[in-house]
Amino acid sequence: QVQLVESGGGLVQAGGSLRLSCAASGRTGSSYAMGWFRQAPGKEREFVATITTNWGIRYYAESVKGRFTNSRDNAKNTVYLQMNNLRPEDTDVYYCAAGEGLVSDSDFDSWGQGTPVTVSS
Repeated sequence: QVQLVESGGGLVQAGGSLRLSCAASGRTGSSYAMGWFRQAPGKEREFVATITTNWGIRYYAESVKGRFTNSRDNAKNTVYLQMNNLRPEDTDVYYCAAGEGLVSDSDFDSWGQGTPVTVSS
């Protein structure tokens, strides 16, 4: 099992930036990929971005392409989500996940507690 702790969320104005971090501990070498998902109350969890552990291949949701960048620091067991040009519709709780999948949340078996992001207009 992998333990994940997110940080970096907060309140920002539209057009601003935030960088989320996700520190992993435990069996980190067993995960194929690290993903970011987001979820608003009463809504389904939505895929945001994924980066594979070994090769660093990145995948993004269409809604965040060109604005968000997914990266990793394997030495620190940490992944990052740089979010630029934020929009009010990006307001959500953001979750880090580890597992064998790429875009489907059902393929990820370890989840962080989430960090809230609020973008004001």
